[in-house]
Amino acid sequence: MAKTVAVAGVTGAVGQEFLKILEQRDFPAKSMKMLASARSLGKKVTFKDTEYPVEELTENSFDGIEIALFSAGGSRSKQFAPAAVKAGAVVVDNSSAFRMDPDVPLVIPEINPEAIKEHKGIIANPNCSTIIANVPVWPLHKANPVKRMIVSTYQAVSGAGQAGMTELAEQTKEILADKEPTCNKFKYQIAFNIFSHDSDIGPNGYNTEEMKMVHETRKIFSCPEIAITCTCIRIPVMRCHCESINLEFKDSITPDEVRKLLEHAPGVSLIDDTENNRFPMPIDGTDRDDVYVGRIRQDESVPDNKAINLWVCGDQIRKGAALNAVQIAEKLL
Repeated sequence: MAKTVAVAGVTGAVGQEFLKILEQRDFPAKSMKMLASARSLGKKVTFKDTEYPVEELTENSFDGIEIALFSAGGSRSKQFAPAAVKAGAVVVDNSSAFRMDPDVPLVIPEINPEAIKEHKGIIANPNCSTIIANVPVWPLHKANPVKRMIVSTYQAVSGAGQAGMTELAEQTKEILADKEPTCNKFKYQIAFNIFSHDSDIGPNGYNTEEMKMVHETRKIFSCPEIAITCTCIRIPVMRCHCESINLEFKDSITPDEVRKLLEHAPGVSLIDDTENNRFPMPIDGTDRDDVYVGRIRQDESVPDNKAINLWVCGDQIRKGAALNAVQIAEKLL
């Protein structure tokens, strides 16, 4: 059944990806409303060959709206999502504002679609790194419970939005022209450099991004006892996060068993060619729906064949954000 749809934050990188994916997947939208901050007034966006004016996001923006896709930032989600719900819309929110709220489902459709029906007007989209890690980890966890996850992320600048991607491009030009790189979005030079993820570091020494992965994975898996530790790093790649994941299981498991479990897992594609040293790269995942998995090997430091190493790669803007939200919206239909 066709729905009336609003996109909040439509002029941002994820907002634009919302429109692209809704069109590619032929989402049944009978009408669209394009929303952004006041500074975007006067802009126009195109969806299915129709040009729409960008309207200011306010508490009065949601009359008649049935589904509202939010990617406007956490503070704006907290400010305006309740108004959308009050007006009768179901909000799928891409920010961190509601993820750990016990009354808000946190959903990856390949993992816990049943949680959608528990919503009270708002459904939260997980963090991009959480999504990309857990689409392939979940089918393994179902078959053989994961006791511990050690995750190291290599995160693209797309995680910082269009401003992050622009800064990488501009700094690259500046450095190649023997100029000093201009740092606006990031505190440090990102071109030809890597640094610890640019989120606040808490009293335990972990940054916000790392703790998101810990808490969100436990909530999505309904497994508060799973042990998780993360190190999140920003790298000079436009889009597609990569992650090195070490999994310790309850029972023994072999690389061949892992490959067999992932071969037909929803949202997963294997690139695991050891003969040619060919494994997932950001250029494989860019603008693709699936999470790519390779470098599947036994962790020989753990006895009884109870640990496995994986390398995963997924498009941060797509499956890590916009696609996951649209898949949730499709489930709402």
